[in-house]
Amino acid sequence: MKIAVGSDHAGFLLKQKLIKLLEHRGHQVLDLGCHSEDSIDYPDYAHPVADEVLNNRVDKGILICGSGNGISMTANKHQGIRCALCWNPEIASLARQHNDANIVSLPARFISDEEAFEITDIFLSTSFEGGRHANRVAKINCF
Repeated sequence: MKIAVGSDHAGFLLKQKLIKLLEHRGHQVLDLGCHSEDSIDYPDYAHPVADEVLNNRVDKGILICGSGNGISMTANKHQGIRCALCWNPEIASLARQHNDANIVSLPARFISDEEAFEITDIFLSTSFEGGRHANRVAKINCF
């Protein structure tokens, strides 16, 4: 699977660990920054990840910031992006099954590395159920 990953400074260390894990598991990872713990603005990294997902250059996206909120709010400004803030595996599973989320947002300051890895694994391996959920997902975009 090809995955675009982006973070702000608060998510930088988790992003680096997550990239190593994903590559070890055979995924192709596109690291869109940031590249240090120096303070930056999360929209500068959320928008490029959303663009990669929207243009089908990657299969899924992962965004990481301190709370997971700002970076997911930014990604969700893009029509067609369904970025889900996930803080446990069950939320990640439901985000894929019921909402067809195409980007996961992780709150680096509120979950452990192990929780982040498990959430990511669930997010990447869970399929959209379709059915009754497809009609709901189709109503998300504002045109």
